[in-house]
Amino acid sequence: MKEKYSFKEIETKWQKIWDDMGLHKVKDNRSKPKYYALEMFPYPSGNLHMGHVRNYSIGDVVARFKTMQGYNVLHPMGWDAFGLPAENAAIKHGVPPARWTLSNIENMRNQLKRLGFSYDWEREVTTCLPDYYKWTQWLFLLFYKRGLAYKKKSAVNWCPDCMTVLANEQVVNGACERCGAQVGKKELAQWFFKITDYADRLLKDIELLKGWPDKVKIMQENWIGRSEGAEVRFKVAETDDEITVYTTRPDTIYGVTFMVLAPEHPLVEKLTRGTAYEAAATEFVQKAQALNEIARTSGDNEKEGLFIGVHVINPLTGEKIPLYIANYVLMDYGTGAVMGVPAHDQRDFDFATKYNLPIRPVIVPEGTEPPAVMEEAFEAQGIMINSGPFNGLPNEEALNKIIKYLEEKGIGRGTVNFRLRDWLISRQRYWGAPIPIIYCDKCGTVPVPEEQLPVMLPDDVEFKPTGQSPLAECPSFLNTTCPTCGGPAKRETDTMDTFICSSWYFLRYCSPHAAEVAFERAAVDYWMPVEQYIGGVEHAILHLLYSRFFAKVLYDAGLVGFEEPFTNLLTQGMVLKDGAKMSKSKGNVVSPEEIVAKYGADTARLFILFAAPPERDLEWSDQGVEGAFRFLNRVWRLVYNYVSGLDDTAHVEEMSPADREMRRITHVTIKRVTDDISQRFNFNTAISAIMEMVNALYQYRDKNEKRNSAVEAEAMNSLVLLLAPFAPHIAEELWHELGFTDSVHTQPWPKYDPAATVQDEVEIVIQVNGKVKERMMAPASLDAGGLQQFAMDQESVQKLIEGKQVVKVVAVPKKLVNIVVK
Repeated sequence: MKEKYSFKEIETKWQKIWDDMGLHKVKDNRSKPKYYALEMFPYPSGNLHMGHVRNYSIGDVVARFKTMQGYNVLHPMGWDAFGLPAENAAIKHGVPPARWTLSNIENMRNQLKRLGFSYDWEREVTTCLPDYYKWTQWLFLLFYKRGLAYKKKSAVNWCPDCMTVLANEQVVNGACERCGAQVGKKELAQWFFKITDYADRLLKDIELLKGWPDKVKIMQENWIGRSEGAEVRFKVAETDDEITVYTTRPDTIYGVTFMVLAPEHPLVEKLTRGTAYEAAATEFVQKAQALNEIARTSGDNEKEGLFIGVHVINPLTGEKIPLYIANYVLMDYGTGAVMGVPAHDQRDFDFATKYNLPIRPVIVPEGTEPPAVMEEAFEAQGIMINSGPFNGLPNEEALNKIIKYLEEKGIGRGTVNFRLRDWLISRQRYWGAPIPIIYCDKCGTVPVPEEQLPVMLPDDVEFKPTGQSPLAECPSFLNTTCPTCGGPAKRETDTMDTFICSSWYFLRYCSPHAAEVAFERAAVDYWMPVEQYIGGVEHAILHLLYSRFFAKVLYDAGLVGFEEPFTNLLTQGMVLKDGAKMSKSKGNVVSPEEIVAKYGADTARLFILFAAPPERDLEWSDQGVEGAFRFLNRVWRLVYNYVSGLDDTAHVEEMSPADREMRRITHVTIKRVTDDISQRFNFNTAISAIMEMVNALYQYRDKNEKRNSAVEAEAMNSLVLLLAPFAPHIAEELWHELGFTDSVHTQPWPKYDPAATVQDEVEIVIQVNGKVKERMMAPASLDAGGLQQFAMDQESVQKLIEGKQVVKVVAVPKKLVNIVVK
């Protein structure tokens, strides 16, 4: 064994050996319990960053640990490879997106291999390759056939910089989540998935996600946004038109004094056309549409409205009330209409005050009269007033009675509403999976037959930032033949949102080379669901919600046997430097390649796992990296000295107190590391326990000339086994230096002996009048009385209290004895 730890030599050596022997290849093996460990696959941007290293190091520990525990572990990796950056690179540098993407994949794959992650690379999937997006298109057709994919004209979120449509979930604080540009609105015909058909199930089944962080479940609950209320129809005065309003407060209908429509509501143009209000209404609509949804609904934004010369009839009072359009009402939420109840909604109160509209209270605190002038809206519970037959009732009781009354009169109904909107999946870009739809003048909208999939992305396209898909300018792609009538037809030129690709990739890993199906049912039945999913919390209402939706659709189609794809979820924290997320603009990026080159992959992994609990943000520390490197060197020297000075004489059966203590520490460490990994994913405390064991081994060797070789061998072997998931290369090398021939990563995880963890002796503090006077070893099994007697019998203690009167003795088992004297 070499005296010096040479990480470059060791890591290169073992990565090749593992690859040659197929160590990480996995097959269906029903003789073992299965375990599917999965980290969210990356976008191939070109280089790994420290967030990647942290995510994948966490997953690798889990996968290696479960393998050593006897599980058949699936631990795959692939690439979320479609997306805007590749197309932007094509526009900027003239590099085809496929070449740019595949080059980045090759580089990042090499980086992952250099870090020694235990991926089965034979299961690698790449979403931009035809053998994958063929099945993405097939899934689109499945949704289409099941009535879950449809096209409609709609005002959509438009990013002016990326020149494409964004789903609501991709707009963060009014800006594009990718480039940060302010998002506006644009009227386009778009494809949608009907995720709203699954809103209730997606919400109810959150309670099944026992292994998910509460914060993620709450984020999904809020995004789905279920509410109970009523739909009420208000007739437009002197017309045959009606306006349907959804409200969670039907108990306040008697207090409605005005109505508000979203500027985009179709009735606005109809009711103002040819009137004196038309020009002002058109200008108002244009101004409102220039604002994004966040700005329009923000509590800080000024509420602006415009009366459009029309009144509607309150169905319960028969009163004519004015109809406004307002910038704070959105067409995409509810019905695009809001009933104004200024006495009981602060936003309506502010609007009514601004435009001098009536404020009529219909609920007051019990035992009070309504104030002559209201200073603010009353939004609490109370007693009904000014509400006809419902006067005197508690408003919560009146709410259901009013819903029943509306239903009896045929002017409304109780209903459930969701904040969630259908998933807009169209993108006006090239680098995505083409939507497999054909338009024929004779046959209309025609799905591409399954046998004609994949609809291939063409190579002969020009990349211009026009806001229109380059596919629309590519005749060889655009022009086709109708599969129904054989006549000339046009292809759909929009591509799919890349989140569709990532909504099913975990299924493809189960049978990645299947040529006739998206995934083999037998393989999916064996491997799914994923036992442990690991990734960023930023995907809580995007990828994670969409994946749940896909699973439920596939379950309903009889293609899978589960409804929830991820049993447990770990959302790791960010990697920070100088208190901020690493970014090129801040100049605080640390390159994984530089760390690996200087200290080795095992050091990089060990530091990033030790520096903080996985769910917490991690502050980068150069000193911490150096500390991890020094620790691995200490482990190396410990094994080197053990191997060099190995005593082959017969084992001593009788253990000394020092031997028993060392064996106790070994088994306590096995228990601590096992519990920290399996129960809590506290990798930092698991590594800390290993470090404490290393310290104990050094002390055991330094302070004991005679050592039990069996105890020492057990400790050394256990140390290397415990270290293996965290630092796989050095552990493999040391395992072989200890005389073993099989891989350390195929060994059973060490088990602790509960009897061995019991401490024979503990250090006891002896105090006199609260001041520490001495320390001594005492039997750990002594209770308070026994410990007091033991201490008082010691000659050294007797000398401490000689000539003094003992007033009181306090003994705390395993800790201290305090003798009070005078």
